[in-house]
Amino acid sequence: MKKRIMVVDDSRVLEYQICKLLEDSDYEVVAYCENGEEAIARYEEVRPDIVTMDIIMPGIDGLEAAQIIAEAHPNARIIMISSLAYDDTIHEAETIGAKLFLYKPIDRETLLSALDQVLREDEAVEPTGSAT
Repeated sequence: MKKRIMVVDDSRVLEYQICKLLEDSDYEVVAYCENGEEAIARYEEVRPDIVTMDIIMPGIDGLEAAQIIAEAHPNARIIMISSLAYDDTIHEAETIGAKLFLYKPIDRETLLSALDQVLREDEAVEPTGSAT
């Protein structure tokens, strides 16, 4: 069964790119959200295994949306993807619970490696015998 990805970015180009990068992999994009408000509203409905989240978007930005999702869903796996990042931005993303930070543009190897890493890290901390 493929792992479910929700892409949050105000650019449909990135959503298309991620879909193409994930072809013939163990992952699939099951939802696309253009802004933070939509991501917050749809997270509960979609229940993705991983969220990729841009930072700069109209309305609620990616950092605020990630924080709201992480507070409501402590097990949420969020990977920030942005072309604009400073040390303080990366630190803030880590503080609110983002698992990783990737820089745009992304390639297939980097994306798949990041997705695999986030899942492995979560599996390593789950107690033995737990149902997921």
